[in-house]
Amino acid sequence: MLKDLFPKKKRYATVAPHPGARDKVPEGLIEKCKRCGQILLGKELEKHLKTCPHCGYHFTLTAPERIQITLDEGSFEEFDADLTPGDPLLFPDYPSRVAKAQEATGLRQGVVTGRGAICGCPVVVGVMDSRFIMGSMGSVVGEKLARAVEAAVKFGLPVVLFTVSGGARMQEGIFSLMQMAKISTALARLNESGLLYIAVLTNPTTGGVTASFAMQGDIHLAEPGATIGFAGRRIIEPLIRQKLPDEFQTAEFVLEHGMLDQVVHRKDMRTLLATILSLHPQGGETVGCGTAL
Repeated sequence: MLKDLFPKKKRYATVAPHPGARDKVPEGLIEKCKRCGQILLGKELEKHLKTCPHCGYHFTLTAPERIQITLDEGSFEEFDADLTPGDPLLFPDYPSRVAKAQEATGLRQGVVTGRGAICGCPVVVGVMDSRFIMGSMGSVVGEKLARAVEAAVKFGLPVVLFTVSGGARMQEGIFSLMQMAKISTALARLNESGLLYIAVLTNPTTGGVTASFAMQGDIHLAEPGATIGFAGRRIIEPLIRQKLPDEFQTAEFVLEHGMLDQVVHRKDMRTLLATILSLHPQGGETVGCGTAL
């Protein structure tokens, strides 16, 4: 037939993407909200402190980012930056995993501690980082936090700890679990000194961290939607043979059941912390915290 001699040509050309094209898109240029699915420009996300302007979803912050948005510019002095974990159990591939985490994050360990100021209020802070083996609590994480609290007692300063963790680090076994008692003991000394401890729970705060210092604050704050609990849904439901509510272990659920004082949007956290710090006495006197409030 004649139509077989003159086949119909396609109107549109098909262009195959270059194999490396996706790799050339700058990291952080755009982000997709995990809750509402909106596509967000990186600069817009930073403007809103890495929270979705459409639904309020809170993206994960790194420890340096958290310090930058919380503390006064130029006020932070880091403690124990060079501490790095050993391998007490000779756990397979543990040293290489630590090395990879150090290279990927630029941190020696999964928590950053130091002293600084929030709206002029002097404070000791500890900020966990979920990028470092899911913020798991090993011996160095515990040592750094305990030392930070002890420094707060020495300087007569309040403590603010930002928690994010999958729990105790299994590669260090009992050495990891011992950190629960170590940090708790340091916090007991802080309490005996009449100094304030504010715990800020972010997503997720679970396991041995929740079972110890995350829930031992004088004041407990949390970011919206943060998962807070000890064991997870997959463990609890088969054990109790019951279906748990969809909102189980969210910050809002935990607040409703009396384990938090307030759920605070990230954009309001710095101001609230400064307000609390300004009202709490240090060394027998009420602290003056500048005019930033």
